[in-house]
Amino acid sequence: MTQEEKWQMQYDQVKTFMEVNHRRPSKYKPEELRLFNWFKHTKKMIAKGDYHPDRIEKFALLVEMALKYRRKNQYE
Repeated sequence: MTQEEKWQMQYDQVKTFMEVNHRRPSKYKPEELRLFNWFKHTKKMIAKGDYHPDRIEKFALLVEMALKYRRKNQYE
C-alpha cells in the first residue's frame, strides 16, 4: 500500500465518520482517537506548510464539513 493510498483511506474513514455521526471524532473516546489524531495532525502539517498541494484541496472539504459539525456552547 502506498502512502497516497493510506492517506486516502484515512481521509475516507474520517469523512464517513462525520457523515454518519454528524460530529467530529472525539479525543475522549478510545475508538475514535485514531481518527481524531489524524485530523489534528493533518491540520497542523498544513498550517506549518509541509503538505502536498493536492491533498490540501481535498482536506479543505473535510475541514468545511467539520466546521458544520462544530460543537456549540450550550450555556450561551
